[in-house]
Amino acid sequence: MAMSERRFLFLVASARREGNTETLARKAAASLPSDVKRQWIHLDETPLPRFEDIRHHGGKNNQYPDPEGNERLLLDETLSATDIVFVTPLYWYSLPSSAKLYMDYWSAWLRVPGVDFKKQMAGKKMWAVCVLADEDPKRAELLLTTLRHSAEYMGMEWGGELIGNGSKPGDVLNDTRAMEAAEHFFVSSSVPAGTRFIVGSSQFRKLLLRSLCGSLLKSGSTLSANSTVRA
Repeated sequence: MAMSERRFLFLVASARREGNTETLARKAAASLPSDVKRQWIHLDETPLPRFEDIRHHGGKNNQYPDPEGNERLLLDETLSATDIVFVTPLYWYSLPSSAKLYMDYWSAWLRVPGVDFKKQMAGKKMWAVCVLADEDPKRAELLLTTLRHSAEYMGMEWGGELIGNGSKPGDVLNDTRAMEAAEHFFVSSSVPAGTRFIVGSSQFRKLLLRSLCGSLLKSGSTLSANSTVRA
């Protein structure tokens, strides 16, 4: 699919506006071509009712009613997107409650007659942008595992994760590695899907250079002795 045909849905799960995770995500989104459609939704400002599991209630036939209100809005935006980006800080080593509640509703949408939710989600791409206060990115592993397994279950592709460090607003701007990686996060399509941009700029540059050389070889292009490649 051409980049111009894609539609990015950014689901912001932070408990505050313009926090570090949103700042990092907007830095990454700024690198997208201007003709790429993008939609930003703050989940705390699009509240959902408490999720009720009615799959095994008598007489319900495991079906959920047609969504209304914010639920309908979120379902429609989810289905119209080609790329779903979870913009989620790390809260107690997991997803914020608004992101988890949104994903709980996937269980309902799987059972709304006529929606074919899983079929429509297959082939979409899921991404994660996460900022945590801990300097060890492994602390975000539970959050990322939740999203990766969910994407796999739905038949979605995993685009990758962009991890930054920060606590008080604006801290992530001092994470130069994360800010640098953000500039290439969505647009480096030649870098293998699932690439993790948290390991430092040196490895990121090696991946980018390797991908560039591979693309040149496939196209039959050559680099002269005077050519300069900056990665």
